[in-house]
Amino acid sequence: MPTRSDAELSRDVAQEAGQLLLELRSTFGPIDDKDAANSLRKQGDRQAHELIMERLTAARPGDAILSEEGKDDDARLTAQRLWIVDPLDGTYEYGQGRADFAVHIALWEPAGAILSACTVDLPAQGLTRSVLDVVDAPAPLPTDRPIRIVASRSRPPATLPAAVELLAASLAEAGITDQGVEIIDVGSVGAKVNEIIAGRAEAYVHDTGFYEWDVAAPYGVASHYGFVPSHVDGSAVLFNAMPPYVTDLTVSHPALVDLLRDALRRARS
Repeated sequence: MPTRSDAELSRDVAQEAGQLLLELRSTFGPIDDKDAANSLRKQGDRQAHELIMERLTAARPGDAILSEEGKDDDARLTAQRLWIVDPLDGTYEYGQGRADFAVHIALWEPAGAILSACTVDLPAQGLTRSVLDVVDAPAPLPTDRPIRIVASRSRPPATLPAAVELLAASLAEAGITDQGVEIIDVGSVGAKVNEIIAGRAEAYVHDTGFYEWDVAAPYGVASHYGFVPSHVDGSAVLFNAMPPYVTDLTVSHPALVDLLRDALRRARS
């Protein structure tokens, strides 16, 4: 039997972990108290992590793995291949019974600064986004509704309201749209990027820091779909740092990226 490619492995394992999370949640029934929700979250994190570690280790025994739920090891800094995994991104939303949680799996090859084999599985939405997907160019910016920017519900950028006003003015001045700009919140980073891919939003902005496992798979999937992920200043995000911390991130529709970066810069000045 032919060996699965890295991308196929990533997709298959993420989907298997996603189904595990759905089945686990179904065994809990209605979650109506904090202790039950926290127990579900802890079990989901642990069981999805263990499954992914087992599958990746068996299929690619020479590779290093960085997982949110695993113990970090600086030996990964010299690895030729590093899997970056979030077994359950959007843990809070998962415990609430919501659909905006995800499983993230990506592969980083430090020698060429190559991010590949990226998968964002959204099991409660019955949807998997992968670099294996056949894609078209992003649709034009909408003109029948406001441009939408996705942000964290609990930690939105402090300057984002000012940036939204500046961006709305720039879009109107450029004759692109006079419908304005609005902010929406979604859980997992993978779910946020999916809102952009699905055409329900046009950008994602985060500037209060998070971790490589939050970012890697959504970053690669967004790029595959023709959107533009980067740091807020436009520089590329690099992975396999110690600690594995990412200071900020934007993901943007290509027709919006320059105006968005300019608005964010002016809002901070």
